[in-house]
Parts: sequence; structure tokens; C-alpha cells
Amino acid sequence: MTNTDQLQTAESRFTRISRSTITAMIPVIGAIVIGGLLLMTLGRNPFVFFGNMIDHGLISSLGRQETLIRMAPLLLIASGLMIAFPAGIWNLGTDGQFVMGGVVVAALGPEMAPHVNGFVLFLTLFVVGFAVGAIWSLVPAILKAWYGINEIISTLMLTFIGLRFSALLVKEYFFDPETTVPQTRVLAVADRLPRMFSSRVHIGLVVGLVAIIAVHFMMRKTAFGLRLQIVGMNPKAAVHAGMKMKPLTIAIFTLSSGFAGLAAAVNVAGVDGVVRAEWNPAIGLLVVPLVFLARFHAASVIAFIAAFAVFQVGGESASRKSDIPNFMVLVMVGLLLIFMALGEYMQLRSSRKHQS
Repeated sequence: MTNTDQLQTAESRFTRISRSTITAMIPVIGAIVIGGLLLMTLGRNPFVFFGNMIDHGLISSLGRQETLIRMAPLLLIASGLMIAFPAGIWNLGTDGQFVMGGVVVAALGPEMAPHVNGFVLFLTLFVVGFAVGAIWSLVPAILKAWYGINEIISTLMLTFIGLRFSALLVKEYFFDPETTVPQTRVLAVADRLPRMFSSRVHIGLVVGLVAIIAVHFMMRKTAFGLRLQIVGMNPKAAVHAGMKMKPLTIAIFTLSSGFAGLAAAVNVAGVDGVVRAEWNPAIGLLVVPLVFLARFHAASVIAFIAAFAVFQVGGESASRKSDIPNFMVLVMVGLLLIFMALGEYMQLRSSRKHQS
């Protein structure tokens, strides 16, 4: 390859990265602008609100630590979605898979902790969380693979069932008889995930980062990842090429949902230490727009999740200071989705014009 060809390739790559960055940032900027206007209609100063958000989510030491803690389960859920969505599987049941994995891990942790060392305990909890999340997706996986039933409907329905079933497990089987509130036994602070650098941030953050990078490598550098992307782009071509769609569908659901269960294990073993009846952090669907904005690229996913965690942690403090409900954060997420959909529409319309 000549120097001219290398220069053209570098320029093409730079142009592609710049275009992707601009496309990703437009929805974020749009959501902030419209969110600021909404704050003004409520009689609040948007500059003060966003200033407090950045201060409490990024600048202050406690806020920065809380942001890093919030990132851990979000990264693991995103890892699963980075497998499912490019493969054409809309796994929207991550909240149900998360809760089911968390309940089982919360019940198992205090029982195992007195009898095993930390490494064995955490490894077991991680494996169990992953397995429970994967098992909870078997019904949608089978319905999709053998009967072609839309996984959006089946995974959302399993989330509803999972939330009710997990509450039943806590109240009837896993409850702590020494408490009046229906909850599992508490995993002692000393038995939770180790902290890093004399802070509150636990090693679950490292697990999430490793998972994101590993999934990125698998999807882009391995034959298995290439097969999954072919399935997502053109299922008919995949069948014609001799790919076995049923086992691939099961594998996609297993990996995607397993990471949701692993996220719950990290959250319970690292932060909560206990699960109460009706527990539902409802963070699964919040990760969906972030993964799409990042175009399934590991570095971009990490950046967007970090920004979202800052927004979530700082937004809660800023909402309290501005005397407005925490729902403002969800409003901003909704605005982000709207602008993202508009951006995708404009990009598709532009590409069709160029083709014609």
C-alpha cells in the first residue's frame, strides 16, 4: 500500500469516526437543550441544575465514586445487549433477568459466606447470577427459535412475571425471619466485593469493563461474532449459508440474558447485600438507547454509560436542590430516545437520496 493509499484510508477512517461522533452527540445536545427549556418553564435555572448535576456526579469525590459504582451493572447489561441487538434479537427483558438473578444471588450469598473464602464466594455468585439470567430467557428463546414468536412481546411478559415471581420467592422462601420487612438475609459488608484504591468503588467495575471489551472483541474479531452479525443483517442469507439458526438463537439469548443476571450479582454482592420483595431497579431498558448511540462500539459504550451514570447520580442531587421530582432524569432519557429516533430517520432518508 502506497503512502497516498494509507493517507486516504486514514482520512476515510477519521471522517467515519467524526461522522459517528457527531451523529451520537446530536441527540444528547438536543435532549439537554429541550430539557433546559422544560426546566425554565418550571421556573428553574437550567444552568444551575446542570451545574449541580456535574458537580455532584463527577467533581465531588463521593459523587464520582457513586458514579463509578453505578456504572458496573450498566456495563454488564450493555455487554449482553451488544450481543443481542447486532444479532437481530430484541431482548427487552433484561429487567426481569436482572431481578431474578439478584434474588437468587441475595439468598445464596449469606448462606455460603461463612463456609468459603472470598474468591470462591464471588465466583459462585457470578456464575449463579449468569446462569439464572440465562435460564429466565429460555422460554422467549425457544418461542423465537422454534415458533418465530416476537421476542419483544415474550421478553417483556417474562419481565412482568419475573418481578412478581421474585417477590413471591422473597416472601415465601428466601425471607429473613429476623426482620419484619420481607427481604433476604443480609450479606455482611465484610463479605461483599473488595473495594479498590481505598474507596467505595468495588471490583465489579473491573468485571464490567472486561466484559465490554471481551464482547467487543468477540463480535468484531471472531468467527462466532461474525456469524451473529450475519444473522442480524440478513437471516435468510444466514440460513442459505448453512448456519443453524435455532442453536444460534438460543446462544444469543443465553449470553445476552446471562450478562443481565451477572449484573445483578455484581450489584447485590458489591452494593446492596440484600434484596427486598418488589425490588426492581429498572435499569435494563435505560441502557438500550446508550448502546444504540454508541453504535455497539466498546469505547463509545463505556463513554456513554459513564456520562449517563454522571447524569443519573448528579441528576438526583440536582433535582433535590431544585425541588423537582427525580422523574426529570427519566424525562431527559425520553427526550434522548426521541432525538435518537429522529437522527436515525434523517440518516436513513439521506442514504436513500444518495442511492437514488
